[in-house]
Amino acid sequence: MKIEAIKTIVTSPGQNFVTVRIVTECGLSGVGDGTLNGRELAVASYLDDHVIPCLLGRDPRRIEEIWQYLYRGAYWRRGPVTMAAIAAIDMALWDIKAKAAGMPLYQLLGGASRRHLMTYTHASGATIEDTVAAVSAKVSAGYPAVRAQCGIPGLGAMYGVHPLHSGDADAPKLPEEQVWSTSRYLQHVPQLFEALRAAVGWDVHLLHDVHHRLTPIEAARLGKDLEPYRLFWMEDAVPAEAQDSFRLIRQHTTTPLAVGEVFNAIWDARELISNQLIDYIRATSTHAGGVTGLRRIFEFAALHHVRTGCHGPVDISPISAGVNAHLGLWAPNAAIQEFADYSPEMHAMFPHAWTHHQGYIHPGDAPGHGVDFDETLAGEHPYEPAYLPVCRLEDGTLWNW
Repeated sequence: MKIEAIKTIVTSPGQNFVTVRIVTECGLSGVGDGTLNGRELAVASYLDDHVIPCLLGRDPRRIEEIWQYLYRGAYWRRGPVTMAAIAAIDMALWDIKAKAAGMPLYQLLGGASRRHLMTYTHASGATIEDTVAAVSAKVSAGYPAVRAQCGIPGLGAMYGVHPLHSGDADAPKLPEEQVWSTSRYLQHVPQLFEALRAAVGWDVHLLHDVHHRLTPIEAARLGKDLEPYRLFWMEDAVPAEAQDSFRLIRQHTTTPLAVGEVFNAIWDARELISNQLIDYIRATSTHAGGVTGLRRIFEFAALHHVRTGCHGPVDISPISAGVNAHLGLWAPNAAIQEFADYSPEMHAMFPHAWTHHQGYIHPGDAPGHGVDFDETLAGEHPYEPAYLPVCRLEDGTLWNW
């Protein structure tokens, strides 16, 4: 078996996605996700100009050898662009291998460790009352876990990706700028979770995303203030690269800590995991080197009582949602997976075997990873330039978004 062709497609059914299709000479094909939100064309260029020419004619069954070739062989290792490109290739190769074996990916990994995997959904509002109503609606719909975010009085747009405001419709789209106040935030968030526990009780898992915006001692204070409300986790309390900061946070609070959506390799998470400074690792297949890269992180985490909580918003494609679900069904230390549901256009473009019902996902039993890609539909939704927002303090200082 040899790789006959590889194609990169960038499309935008409401969100830009980078998809790779690998075709073999025997007719088997596989698809992978290389989406990097706000930097999609960089990944596409990396694939088309530097990766694909090196893989034509190779044996697609030699997944580990190809992964090492792309990782070690480039010299310039890691980084989000490189690892997203490797992830796309790796997912497609595992898709082909599992199809050739006639089994779903999770069976090829060693079989299921559970019946299905719990997910968490998002709920937010401009005010505490709005957020309580949004969370209550998700709970009424059957979701066992909800991430709650709330607007901060006196500030503008709340955390999240918002429509861009470029003024002239013909002007280039630039990142939206949001304003942040740590003091207002630290005062407001405990009030949100006090109201949420009063409204939904204690049987619902509540999560919160700080989004890298605090200093270590500020994060420690927030974790301590949130202890009475028993969060499932406090996510990204400080910038992820400030790994020693988690030691200080850990010393001051028992609120569980989660981090890792921006990690690209096991080396990014090694100290945090081995020193048990976090409780959940949030790396995702799209950004951590595909099935091969993420499996290494999961297995290392299992040795240190760290559980998994894959990043999974709409800025990774349904391919990654399926791949993460296969890994989550298999991994004995899997705990939860983020799930922000896709639009009808996205579901149509990426027909899939995975199913999601009332807060639980199952990858399905189709051979491969169970997600395909409709290139005809993709052609109807061309790439649209877009950025994630940036953040400034009230005095204008650039801050962590």
